[in-house]
Amino acid sequence: MNLYPVNAGNFKLDGGAMFGVVPKSLWQRTNPADNHNMIDIAARCLLIEDNNRLILIDTGMGNKQSDKFFGYYFLWGDDTLDKSLASHGFHRDDITDVFMTHLHFDHCGGSVDWNANKTGYEVAFKNANYWSNQDHWKWATEPNRREKASFLKENILPMEESGHLKFTNLPKGHILKDSQLGFDIFYADGHTDKQMIPMIHYKGKTICFMADLLPTAGHLPLPFVMGYDTRPLLTLDEKEIFLNLAADNNYYLFLEHDAHNEIITVKHTEKGVRLDEVYTCNDIFI
Repeated sequence: MNLYPVNAGNFKLDGGAMFGVVPKSLWQRTNPADNHNMIDIAARCLLIEDNNRLILIDTGMGNKQSDKFFGYYFLWGDDTLDKSLASHGFHRDDITDVFMTHLHFDHCGGSVDWNANKTGYEVAFKNANYWSNQDHWKWATEPNRREKASFLKENILPMEESGHLKFTNLPKGHILKDSQLGFDIFYADGHTDKQMIPMIHYKGKTICFMADLLPTAGHLPLPFVMGYDTRPLLTLDEKEIFLNLAADNNYYLFLEHDAHNEIITVKHTEKGVRLDEVYTCNDIFI
């Protein structure tokens, strides 16, 4: 098995929204804001090369939305999904599976693109199966009013229309062992219903793709919960469960949204689970 980071682009989000009720005087120590209160955010995806499968976890925002839409997110840097795939010697047509932790636009927008005539939409990875789970799919296609702006139909429905949509099994507890993708999955409901956190066994290590359960290293303290979470009290419990597992088992936490910290480990302290070591992807994957 080989693992590759795939940088689908960088953007900015309001620091207050990213940290909910936590005062700026606390969160700006780890996530400094610019003059507009915006903090740096990455869309760091993960590519798994395992025998004949090439599995891409999340796909970033994509590029099919309007300039007005992207203007809200202050795109920066020159990373793109295609450029990053090419840097590892791959093309989007090589992808066999696209695994979406959840269907918010910044995680699945790159899964669907304009068709050749720009008259409609088609899947961006024509040879791939697209993976969600049945509960989250229903949640996203029949959205509540709070999340409706994050679940864009043009990002979601073409997957089903392509005939390539697949659903993972659902566990009785939090963790599904040996999913159809070949890795374990931790399911969390606080941010959105049935968000999936892949737990990949790699060369004696467990690499956990944290998605929005832990957006950045600055979110390690339990009360540091995003304002975007639909059930913040549930996020508190889920973070506590997962971070204790991570500290007990020395998991390597791959941070999708942290523009400055790629992979971290955590440890138990008197204040709870806190940062231990910071690594680059090259430190762990090469």
